[in-house]
Amino acid sequence: MADKLTEILAWKRREIAPLLRDVSAAELARLDAGRPRPPSFATALRRADGRLAVISEVKRRSPSAGEIKPGASSLEQAKRYQAAGADALSILTDEKYFGGTLDDLRGVTGFFATTPPARPCLRKDFMVHPVQVAEAREAGASAILIIVRALNDEEIRVLQAAAQAAGLDTLFEIHDESELERATKHGAKIIGVNNRDLAVFTTDLGLSERLIPKFPRDVIAVSESGICSARDAARARAAGAHAVLVGEALMRAPDPGALIAEFRAV
Repeated sequence: MADKLTEILAWKRREIAPLLRDVSAAELARLDAGRPRPPSFATALRRADGRLAVISEVKRRSPSAGEIKPGASSLEQAKRYQAAGADALSILTDEKYFGGTLDDLRGVTGFFATTPPARPCLRKDFMVHPVQVAEAREAGASAILIIVRALNDEEIRVLQAAAQAAGLDTLFEIHDESELERATKHGAKIIGVNNRDLAVFTTDLGLSERLIPKFPRDVIAVSESGICSARDAARARAAGAHAVLVGEALMRAPDPGALIAEFRAV
């Protein structure tokens, strides 16, 4: 772990420092029990028809791409994804580097709560403490992200336990074989290969092709980043991916629904 990811994580730990407190499993369980259960992220990624599932991301900017769609309404983008039949959504909630907020997540899940069909939402952020898990559940998320290279094993254990107590799925994000081994050791049920190296932000779809065939058979496999065309989606599918996570291409597309249909048709 180096360079940009180190910078982002250092900022994230400073950002949430004023919020830090003990968050017990009992508190998380009460939080879960006191709110309607969001739709299952894991279930959405295993389509009954066997086709490739699409996780459509709301992302205004990124360190690698710069401004993608500045000022975009997360709710309007989510409505487009819902209408296009996206299987799940990924909502960026990091403000400094990606231009997102928790209010984006709240607004989208609140809309889905009253306007079916609801779509499960991943809180896409740099998760380092259970207080962020509590925020995710309060905001209506169905899942959180665990970036394996960003955390030590004890931090992963604590975050995963917090997510389970809160009734949330976890997407374990990896970038190499050693991180796959660590995710598997923690019993990960959903593992995503980030084709973009978060240290230097270069992208290589060959990572999914190399790593996904090594996943345990019962794991849901996701290919993340660098999926821009049907050809890219077909490569991920051929490698064994159950789902692709797509942000920049869908945010830039004049017709996101047409692109989602292309991905699913591979």
